[in-house]
Amino acid sequence: MSTAPGLGRTHGACRALAAFAALSASLALLVLTGCAVNPVTGKRELSLVSADQEVQIGRDGYAATLAEYGQYDDAKLQAYVDSVGKKLARVSELPNLDWHFTVLDDPVVNAFAMPGGYIYITRGILAHLNSEAQLAGVLGHEIGHVTARHSAKHITQQQLAGLGLGLAGAFSETFARYSGAAEQALGLLMLKYSRDDESQSDALGIKYAVAAGYDPREIPATYAMLKRIGERGGSSLPFYLSTHPDPGDREARTTALAEAAVGTRTGLLVQQKPYMDRLRGVVFGEDPRGGYFDGARFYQPGMGFELLFPEGWAKQNSHSSLVAQEPSKAAFAQVTLAPNAGTLSPLEYVAALKRDGRIASASGSVETVGGWPAWVGHVVVPPANGATSGTVLFAAFVRQSPERLIQFLGQSKAIGDANDLKLVALARSLRPLQDARRANPVPDRVVVGQAPSAGVFNVMIGRLGPMAISLDDAAILNGRELDERVITGDWLKSVAPGKKL
Repeated sequence: MSTAPGLGRTHGACRALAAFAALSASLALLVLTGCAVNPVTGKRELSLVSADQEVQIGRDGYAATLAEYGQYDDAKLQAYVDSVGKKLARVSELPNLDWHFTVLDDPVVNAFAMPGGYIYITRGILAHLNSEAQLAGVLGHEIGHVTARHSAKHITQQQLAGLGLGLAGAFSETFARYSGAAEQALGLLMLKYSRDDESQSDALGIKYAVAAGYDPREIPATYAMLKRIGERGGSSLPFYLSTHPDPGDREARTTALAEAAVGTRTGLLVQQKPYMDRLRGVVFGEDPRGGYFDGARFYQPGMGFELLFPEGWAKQNSHSSLVAQEPSKAAFAQVTLAPNAGTLSPLEYVAALKRDGRIASASGSVETVGGWPAWVGHVVVPPANGATSGTVLFAAFVRQSPERLIQFLGQSKAIGDANDLKLVALARSLRPLQDARRANPVPDRVVVGQAPSAGVFNVMIGRLGPMAISLDDAAILNGRELDERVITGDWLKSVAPGKKL
C-alpha cells in the first residue's frame, strides 16, 4: 500500500515530540492526544484533531452545508447514491463509521468530503457521469479523503502554523460576526487538498471501487470530462478541480492504476442502465424555482418577491443568500432571511440586535417597502480583534410575512456616497412578484434515451428532442466526440429546455 509523501515526516514529528515530552507537562499531553494512527497507512502521525472531533466537525457542518447548497429533492436518487456510497464504505478502512452520502441541489460539477464520513455530491456532476461505476469512482475518491484523514491533516498544519481554521463566507469577518455565521466546518470547503492527497485518494478510490465489485476502468473518463469542461470554460476550472488540484495527467495515471487493479479479474460491474434510469428528469443547470436573474432584476418565485440590483454589479444566488459586489469592490450587498427573527416587527428586531450585543447602535426609521413594514438605516457592528471602532453597515429589514423577515446588509466607503445610495435603492426595490409567468418557471431537465439506430453522435443526439445546451456541451455530457459513431441501443443524455416566462 502506497503512502502519500509527508506522512512519514509527520510520523517523525510524533517521535520528536515524544523525545522532548519529559521537558513539559503540556507537551506530554500533546503527545498523548496529538499522535494518532492513520487508518489507511497504519502509521502514527501528528494530529491535533481526534477521530471524535472529526465526527463532530462533519456533524456540525451538515446543517450548514445543506443551508448553503440545499439537498436535492429526489428521495429515490438520494437513496440510490447512498446505497452506492455505503457499498464502497463497507470495503474501506473505516467500515463502521456512520457514513452519510448526500446529493446537493447545486448545478456546479463538484463533490467533496467533510471529516467523520460526510460525503457530498452535486446534481451537476451526477448529470455528467455515465455509469454507476463512474459514480463509485467519485464517491470512492471522497471516501479516501476521509479514511486518510486529509482534512484533519490540514487543520493540524494550520493550527501548528498559528493560522487557525478560516470561516467560509462571501464577505468580511464583520458580516460573519453580525450574522453569527460561525459554521467552522464550512471553512473546510475553503481548503485545497495537496497534490499528494489527491494522488492518494485517486488510488484509494480505485481500490474501493474494485473491492466493491465495480470496474475501475470507467473512472479515468471522469477526469477526461473534467478536463473538457475546464477547456470549454477557458480559464474557468470546474469547481471540482479548483478544490482538488490535478496531481498530473490524471486520466493517464488513473488508467494505469485501474488496469493494474483489475489484473485478471472478470465480472466487474459498469451498471450503465441503472445509472441512466436514475438520471431521468434530474434538474440541470440553475433551478429558476429557487430564484433567477433577468439582467439586473432578480425574481424569487418561491418567496414571491422581486428585486432590482445596481447595474453592472456582480451577482450570485445561493440557497442561503443573495450577494452582489460593485465592480471595483468598493461596495457589497447581501440579502438573506434575518436569523432568529420570530414574529418581531422590523423595529423590534433592530432593538433585539442591540440588546443582544450584535450591534452597538442603529440609526434609521420605519417605513413601508413594497407594501410591507420595514426599517431602513445603518447599524454599527461592535469592534473585534483589537479594533478601536466598530464597522458601519447599511441595513434594512422587511417583514414580508409572519414567518419571514428579509434582511439587507451592505457596506460602502461612506454613508451617503453613491454606492450607499444604491444599497438603499436595492432594499427599497423589493416588491411582490405579481407576474404569473415569472412566478411559475420550469427548470431544464436531463433526458435519457437509447439510440434508435446507428449514426454520428451530433445527429443522433437530436433524436432525443429539443436541447437546452449546445452540441459541444452535449458531447461532454455524454463523454463523446461530435463525430463519434453511435450504435443502435447506445445510451444518450440530453437536456430538455424548461421556461422562465
